[in-house]
Amino acid sequence: MTHLLHKALLTTILASGISALALAPASATGIKNVSIGGSAPTDYLLYDSNATETYVNPTASLQTILSGNATSPTGNVELAASSEKTGFDFTKTTTLNGTIGGRAIGISSLTQSDWNTVAYKGSTKTFGQYWFDQAMTSNGFGTLVSSSSTGASLFNIFKSNGGFQRFSDPNISYVNQSIAGDVSIGLAGHFNANSLFTQSIDQYLSSNSKLSTAEKKNLNTMKTQLGSKTIQASEVFKYTYNGLTDYGYSFQATASNLTERGDKVSHTGNYEVILAGPPAIKHVPEPGVLLSLVGVAAAGWKRRKSKSI
Repeated sequence: MTHLLHKALLTTILASGISALALAPASATGIKNVSIGGSAPTDYLLYDSNATETYVNPTASLQTILSGNATSPTGNVELAASSEKTGFDFTKTTTLNGTIGGRAIGISSLTQSDWNTVAYKGSTKTFGQYWFDQAMTSNGFGTLVSSSSTGASLFNIFKSNGGFQRFSDPNISYVNQSIAGDVSIGLAGHFNANSLFTQSIDQYLSSNSKLSTAEKKNLNTMKTQLGSKTIQASEVFKYTYNGLTDYGYSFQATASNLTERGDKVSHTGNYEVILAGPPAIKHVPEPGVLLSLVGVAAAGWKRRKSKSI
């Protein structure tokens, strides 16, 4: 009888302990096991931060840089950092790899072929056209989408004068997962990105001296129109997570309260992209934990037995 009670009590204690471990809710977590890879694994910059500035720091900890959130985005890692330099290879990518909630995630810069992906989301447009139209519409310039003659002209100028490259080098400031499973990715960018669009017009005007007076006037009108208000648009990243590969971007920023030390313009806005995901994988007790539970159960049984004598 004593042996049966001993066995029953031990079984109950073990079952309770294991259940407590298995059923404990997963807590919000950040990205882990981070590394940089891709076909251009050295083309990145680490930006550290203090209370007011971000600044390049090659010795900064990548894990620490990515430990921020929407309230305090801290530093960031810029992927494909040479994207706007002469000689940039637009066929290669720089990728941030890691795990979030126990699942692998990859976040990379974009290539020319990404922007030229056809029939994006079932439309007749390339991803580049789709994104450009979203950028214009989201910022109140619906008349300048690429389906209109003026919009088509602006899109082609943007595409041919470095526009895609300027939005292909995402600055990742954090990667976090909520208890529910959603993954939030922070992007450091311009709070007002209108110059990133008007720059293409400037380049086109400077390289085409034989434009007619009417063409120049039309382009300057578009430039004035775009420069007259705040345009919010993050850089774009490509991700692979939970069996899905797609692009992430945002057209809504919050003030980061930071400014890049060199140009005094970058990293002033924090853009957040949410990826729907399953809850974090729950921790499975390791053999050592189970043995500890057995020890606890045995000790408890001995104390109970000694008291009953």
